[in-house]
Amino acid sequence: MVFTLFGLVFSWFSVSRRRAEQQSRQAHNELEWKVAERTAALRRSEALLTEGERLTHRGTWAFDPATKEVVFSSAETYRLFGWEPEKGAPSFEEWAQHIHPEDRERVLRHFLDRAVDYKVDFRIVLPDGTIRYIDGTGHPVFNDCGDLVEFVGTVMDVTERKRIEETVRQTEYYLTEGERLTHTGSYAWSADSGLVHVSAELLRIFVFDPEQPAPLHAAFRQRVHPDDLAMFDALGERSIREGADLDWVYRIVLPDGTLKYLHVVARPVFNASGEVVGNIGTTRDVTEHKRAEQDRERLRQAESDLSHINRVSTMGELAASLAHEIKQPISAAMTDARTCSRWLNRDRPDLAEAQAAASRVVKDVTRASEIIGRVRSLFKKDSLQHEEVDINELIQEMIALLRGEASRHSISIHSDIVPDLPPVMADSVQLQQVFMNLMLNGIEAMKDMNTPGKLTIRSQRDDSGQLLISVVDTGVGVPPGKIEEIFNAFFTSKPQGTGMGLAISRSIIESHGGRLWATTHSGPGATFQFTLPIETTAHEAA
Repeated sequence: MVFTLFGLVFSWFSVSRRRAEQQSRQAHNELEWKVAERTAALRRSEALLTEGERLTHRGTWAFDPATKEVVFSSAETYRLFGWEPEKGAPSFEEWAQHIHPEDRERVLRHFLDRAVDYKVDFRIVLPDGTIRYIDGTGHPVFNDCGDLVEFVGTVMDVTERKRIEETVRQTEYYLTEGERLTHTGSYAWSADSGLVHVSAELLRIFVFDPEQPAPLHAAFRQRVHPDDLAMFDALGERSIREGADLDWVYRIVLPDGTLKYLHVVARPVFNASGEVVGNIGTTRDVTEHKRAEQDRERLRQAESDLSHINRVSTMGELAASLAHEIKQPISAAMTDARTCSRWLNRDRPDLAEAQAAASRVVKDVTRASEIIGRVRSLFKKDSLQHEEVDINELIQEMIALLRGEASRHSISIHSDIVPDLPPVMADSVQLQQVFMNLMLNGIEAMKDMNTPGKLTIRSQRDDSGQLLISVVDTGVGVPPGKIEEIFNAFFTSKPQGTGMGLAISRSIIESHGGRLWATTHSGPGATFQFTLPIETTAHEAA
C-alpha cells in the first residue's frame, strides 16, 4: 500500500519534471529564435545604414572628449578620410592631422572649447594629397549629472557640391562683369509676384545700392521720365496681354536730376498652358550713345547754320553782329557830335569844349572801327592782338560806359572785384565786346521788371587758379531748358534780338583759352560766367 502511494508520487514528479524541461527547451528555442530574428534585423538595419551612408556620402562618428579618443567611426567615415578599417579607429591626433592646416584650429575649437551642437564646414587632406570639402555636425551627450561624456556627429562629403557652387559663382562673376562692362542689366518680372530678379548692374544703372535688397517695381517706375511713363506702362501691359517682345528706348530721371537713356529688350515668359506669366529682359544704359547722336545732330545743325551763313553776302554776313556791337559807340559819337555843335553855335563859341567833344567823337568812332575790324578778324581767324590787360580796370571802364543806359531803366550796377589780380594776355577790344554783350543782356532782362534791377560784375580766381568773371542780374532769367541753346547762332528770346551776341562772346572767350557758360537762379535772374587763363609773367616767376 505504501509502496503503491510512493510510486504514484514518484511518477507524478517525473511527469512534471519532463513537462518543465520540455517547456524550458521550448522557451529557450523561442528566445534563441527571437534573438536571431532581432540580430538579423539589426544586421539588416546596419547594412541599410551603411548603404545609406555610402549613397549620401555621410559617415557617423563618436568621440570621447575626456580621453580624446575616437571611439567609433562608421565605414563611410573611414572611406571619407582615406583610412583602412582593418587598422582600427585612428587616434585623435591622426584624425586632426587630416584636417586642412588653414581649417584645423577653427574645427578643433568645436570639440575642445564648447559643449554645444555645432555645424562646421572644413577641408581634409587625404594621404594622396586630394582635398575634400566636409560638412560636419556634432552633438554633445551628457550623463545624469550633467557631465559631458561623449560627442557624436556626422561628416558628409560635399566636394562635388562645392565644385558646382564654385562653377556657379565663377559663371555669375563672368556674367556680372560682362554686364558691368557693357552697362547692361537684366531682370525677370512676374505678373503675379512683380520683380523676381534684378541684376546688380541694373540696380547700379538706376542708382540703387547693389548691396541692399532690390526695391519693388514701383521704385523703378518712379524714376521713369514723366513724358515716357504712359508708354512704359502701355508696353508692359501689351507684353502681358499679347505676349509681344519689347524693344524700345526710354528715359529715367535720377534723384540728382541726371537724365539717362535706357534701351530695353525683353520677351514674354509662358506657362505650360501657353499663358503669359511675365517677361525677362535686359536694360542697357545708352546715354553716351544718345549723347553722341545728339552731338552729331548738333554738328549737322551747325553745318546747316554755316551753310546758311555762307549764302549771305560778305557784308550781310557781319551785318547782324555789327549792328549789335557798334550801336553803343555810334550812339555815344552822335551825342558828342551834338554837344560839339552846341558849343560851336553859342554866341561866343567855346572852342575848348567843342574840341573835347570832337575828340570824344573820334575816340568813339575809332572804337567802333576797331570793333568791326576785330569781328571781321574773328570770322577770318586772323591773329589776335594780345597784350597785358588789367581785367579790373576793364570792368570799371565798362561800368562807366553803361551806367547811363542802366540808370534809364532804374538799374544799379555794382562791382565786386578782388584787388591786385594779375593781368591776362588778351585782346582788350574783344574782351570789351564780351562785357558789353553780357552787361547789355542783363540790362535787357531787367528793364521791364516792376522792381529796381541790380547788375553785379565780380572778378576772382577759381580753384584752378584761372581768372573767373561773373555777370549777375536779377532779371527774368534764362528760358527753361534753353541754358545751352542761348549760345547758338541766331537764337534769341528778345523781339528785336539778333541772336549773335552770346555766340560771338563764347567764340571770343574760347579763342582766349577760356570757357563761357550760364547758370540759372532759384529766384529771379541769371549768372553768366567765363574764365581766362593767367599766364605767369617774368616778374611773377622771379
